[in-house]
Amino acid sequence: MNAFEMHRRRVVSAGAAAAGLSLLGSAPTLIATANAAGVAPTPTMRGGANNYRAGAPIVERIGGGGFLMTGSVRRAGDGAPLEGRRIQVWAHTTEGHERDERSHGSTLTNAEGIFEIDMPQIVPAFGQPHGHLAYDAEFNDGVFQTVFLRPIMRSASDKTLHVEFVLAES
Repeated sequence: MNAFEMHRRRVVSAGAAAAGLSLLGSAPTLIATANAAGVAPTPTMRGGANNYRAGAPIVERIGGGGFLMTGSVRRAGDGAPLEGRRIQVWAHTTEGHERDERSHGSTLTNAEGIFEIDMPQIVPAFGQPHGHLAYDAEFNDGVFQTVFLRPIMRSASDKTLHVEFVLAES
């Protein structure tokens, strides 16, 4: 190999390395942007609105407690946490049926978009242990679309259930 070819290879290699390093330097930004743009909204689940009670009161806990319902609420698109969002929770429990007023309560998300509410143990209804949760645009500020969830628990003996709401703007 002559001196010109050696020099050319070094220039090409150095250029490729520099380009690679510059991409690596911006990779976290590119990845974060791609992920943020890809946070898809949560679709409403079939059966989620069953026995919903508009305007269920905000409570510290439902009934005697013993089961912890937790979750997060984020904005679609950028995934930002949403503070002060009202989430209603209800279920068939050891203390009442999901249609009973005493089986319903609402809670608010904190600054990190997290909520939790203590409630009686969920028991199977129609063969499935499940909860119901709602983000109702009417009882929030109307900026985001209403979403009803009906997550099914793995086991009737579970003591917690966690859900995630990703809300699309109206």
